[in-house]
Amino acid sequence: MSFRQEATSWLFPRALDTAPAPTIGARAPSTDKLTMPNADGKPTIIAFLRHCGCPFAEKTFLNLRSTAEAHPHTQFVAVSHSDSDATNKWLAGVGEASPVQIIIDPDRELYARWGLGLSSTWHMLSPWSLWSVIKLGREEGIWNRPTESGTRWQTAGAFGIDSKGIVKWGKAADTANDLPDFQEAIKKVDD
Repeated sequence: MSFRQEATSWLFPRALDTAPAPTIGARAPSTDKLTMPNADGKPTIIAFLRHCGCPFAEKTFLNLRSTAEAHPHTQFVAVSHSDSDATNKWLAGVGEASPVQIIIDPDRELYARWGLGLSSTWHMLSPWSLWSVIKLGREEGIWNRPTESGTRWQTAGAFGIDSKGIVKWGKAADTANDLPDFQEAIKKVDD
């Protein structure tokens, strides 16, 4: 990791044409990278992460993985917009991905397809977000890791899709520290 890589994560990236976020009861977007409904008939919970290195991305991933370990009847997917090398290095630092499927989306096309565009300065640097990152570090030891790829401006989000490909839970994150409740997602996709 270099100073240049870290500084680049602060540059505002190219904006993509972003679809509206899928609403509850709508058919989930489907692409070659992420086909909905899941081919094996399982419900799916997807977490679109902030950049690899962000403490909130790490906490989201750890929560997703622990939920996945307890619910093998559901597919769990984490989408990273950092490149493969940076994502794999980050995963080595936070622990293995299994049983979570990792999708690498450095062009942020899946993010845009799921209604996750770029955030505002307030979204990521509000006093509440900054306090939350300090609190997460002090209470759980999750601090900022080096950012080798990706952008701090990308909005995160999470969605729960039932076995028929219908969105039952989820939304774009309201702020950088808006972490998804995957236990709630499990209840919704199992209804």
